Order: sequence, then C-alpha cells, then structure tokens
Amino acid sequence: MEQFVYLDNSATTKPCKEAVAATLNAMENCYGNPSSLYEFGMQAEDIVTDARLAIARALSCREDEVFFTSCGSESNNTAIFGAAELLSRSGKHIVTTAIEHPSVLEPMDALEKNGYEITRLSPDEKGNILAEDIEKAVREDTVLVSVMYVNNEVGSILPVEKIKSICQKKGSKALVHIDCVQAFGKLKINANQLGADLISLSAHKIHGIKGAGALFIKKGVRLPAFILGGGQEKGLRSGTEAVPAIAGFGAAVKALPDLKSTADKVLKIKNYCIEKLNAFENVVVNSPENASPYILNFSFSGYRSETVLHHLERYGICVSSGSACSKGKGSYVLRAMGLKQALVDSAIRLSFNGETSVSDIDKLIDALKLALNLRKSKL
Repeated sequence: MEQFVYLDNSATTKPCKEAVAATLNAMENCYGNPSSLYEFGMQAEDIVTDARLAIARALSCREDEVFFTSCGSESNNTAIFGAAELLSRSGKHIVTTAIEHPSVLEPMDALEKNGYEITRLSPDEKGNILAEDIEKAVREDTVLVSVMYVNNEVGSILPVEKIKSICQKKGSKALVHIDCVQAFGKLKINANQLGADLISLSAHKIHGIKGAGALFIKKGVRLPAFILGGGQEKGLRSGTEAVPAIAGFGAAVKALPDLKSTADKVLKIKNYCIEKLNAFENVVVNSPENASPYILNFSFSGYRSETVLHHLERYGICVSSGSACSKGKGSYVLRAMGLKQALVDSAIRLSFNGETSVSDIDKLIDALKLALNLRKSKL
C-alpha cells in the first residue's frame, strides 16, 4: 500500500529514525554478548547501560531501578506475580480494576485460583475509576494495588497518583504497581512523585522497537527472580539482553519531543476529529472528556466494528476495534462501562501520535461517509 493513514498508535507505533539507526548499529557493529568480559562485549553492555540511563532520566529515578524485559506484558507479569509472592505472608488481598490490560487481568485470574482475593473495581459509564472507590477497596491486608495510568481502549486517566497515600491512610503496606505503557512518552511521569513501587513500560508504544520493555522497581523492593539462569538484570530476569531492541528503546526515549507541546497539538487534532464525528447522527463518543488526547473511542451505531474496519482498510485507513491483544473480540472495557451491546459491537478506537494531521482526519471522515452507503449489519 503506497499511502495510508495510521490511526492505531495504541497498538504499536512506527519506529522513529533514531531508534532504527540505533538498532541497526547494535546489530551490525556491536553484536557482542553484553555479559562477555572482552571489549567487544563491553561495547554492547555500554549500549544497554546508556538506554537504562535514558529511561531513568525520563522517569526521574535511579539508573539501578530500571530493569529490562521483553515487553509491557512481561513487565506487568513480573510485577504482579513478584509482588504477590514477596508479600504473601502479609496478606492475600489485591486491588485492581476491571479495565486493565489482559496482561494484568489474566495474572489476577491465576492468582485468584491460587487463593488470592482480587477486588476488581468497575468504571463509570465513561471509563473513569474514582479515587474514593480505590480507597474503599484497600484494606490493611492488601498486598498489591495494580492500576493502569491510561486506559488503552477509551483513554481514561486513572487517579494513580493518589494510590500510595490511600494505602498509607488505610494502614496497608501494599506495593503499588502502575501500568504506564500508554502513558510513558505522552504524560510526564516522575516515579517518586507518582508514589509507585513498580512501573511497567514498553518500547514499541513510543516509536521504539518491538521486543523491549522495562520495569521500574523502587529501591528496596526485592522482587523474586522471574526468569532463572545466568543472572542478568541483577538476577531478576536471566537471559542474554536483546541489545538491538534495547538500543532502539533508549534512542526512542532520547528522541521524544516536548511532551506538553506534543500533547497540545494532538489534543487539537482529537477535538477536530470529535467535531467532525459529531456531524454523524449515528456516532456516539465513548471516551470521557478528560481522557488522554492520544485515544478516542466511538461507536458507529448500526455498523459492526469489523465491517467498518474492513471498509476503512480499503481506503488505506488503519484503526482498531479495541485492544490489539483482544484479537477482534468484543471490548470487555466497554462492557465494564455498562454500554449496550449494540454500542460495544460497533466501537472503533482511534489512537493518534504527534504526526497525525488534519488531513488524516479528513480522510477518515470521508471514508466514514462512504460507509453510510453500506448495508447496515443487524446488531
């Protein structure tokens, strides 16, 4: 396809030129094993160290608090299972939400089968989770609170900065895990100010390379080893580091533009898109007004999502019906919000980046107008 409009950045992003160059350099010129003691291996180790430092600076944390993983899902799994095991003697109650990424929800299901009590908070009709609901759920025997910063389907921003103080108020020693995969590189994140003990990140959501993620672990929190072997990543995650992907991750972090100016630009694009969508009688916006500017979820009522997706694809427009990890299944997030099944079945997610243009939105709107001529699916 020669030209297309890419509006699925929450699924993945196009690698920036800096990330591609750093990845290629690591593959072609610095392909030594970073655990090797000779100079060629140490060059690879330097690349990993440099990327770790770049991420630490972006999080305003210590370099030794950043651990590399293969992706955001691995970071989430490492944090959740590790925290549960670490504090298992203190209690077996965990608080999360019903709108988390599957890489949080499924570990919670697994822990529940092993005797843990999981409180899953439901959102309101716009996907918001209230701080007071978190406070009601946290107990003295709560050992983990795991909440995402930005929801990947509707863009709602959760009150994560209040969680640590809530735990302290309730007399809980719970670890706080924040899935920042959709927030990092878009919102300013200061690990200490956030009050998080664990923070999950992913490279390919910020124009890095697939195959690299990271987990912030606050100094003093000693998670049990997740992968055993050669002792890499201070023993937490054994296995030879994916130096090319890590190099791309670090380069992408360094290449991030000013977060506020980019967010302001993207918000204008999003508002323009909402204005155009509101001209359709059969469009319902599902995202809350205070959502991330990078995500917009709406329902094209009367048309099944897959019908619209395939129609837009014919015109070179890439969108999604929800989380890429749902493989096209109906959105559990929208169901948790209490939306009618007809709206769930017709939901479309748009996700923007700093390069999304008014022209991109105009092409989307023109294609949706043509979709009105499609025969409506029975919902």
